[in-house]
Amino acid sequence: MKTNGARFLESLGIPFELREYEVDPDDLSALTVAKKIGMPPEQVFKTLLVTGGPNIYRFAVIPGDAELDFKKLARAANLRKAEMAPLKDVQPLTGYIRGGVTLFGARKPYPVYIDETVILFDQISVSAGARGTQLILTPADYLRAAQALEVEVQTADLTKSVPHKIPGGPGPDSGTWETTKPEDQPK
Repeated sequence: MKTNGARFLESLGIPFELREYEVDPDDLSALTVAKKIGMPPEQVFKTLLVTGGPNIYRFAVIPGDAELDFKKLARAANLRKAEMAPLKDVQPLTGYIRGGVTLFGARKPYPVYIDETVILFDQISVSAGARGTQLILTPADYLRAAQALEVEVQTADLTKSVPHKIPGGPGPDSGTWETTKPEDQPK
């Protein structure tokens, strides 16, 4: 299915692959999408609409297995605070429904903040602008397409650190807990 996201990339001459999957309206998580399209969750980036106050919106793009750190985003975006935009506002502001939000072809281009881990991969996946369809492309092409929106585009550390167990360390179950970002965790 051709989507606004695909048409936008085509208009820029950016190569991509469309990957479709069966949608479960009760489970729109990036982890489920990753399984369905056969990619690791840290390579399936989710696009979130965030607000910094009345009429202040930003896109935050983070790995599917991570959680947005609102304080880090606020710092990067030079906002006093940041929080998720109310779900009821997402479609009127972007033209997309939850599970199908993308930067490309949104009703209005908002400044974009992308988690710095995006550059770690040969390919990433982002929503094509419709539930059930993902765009697979290189991080460099994704960043180039984002910059073509003529808004501020910045990469930054945007995700919460998560505790994980170090095998063989001291502690319960002979492991120790340490706080790192998901990409630092042993695979």
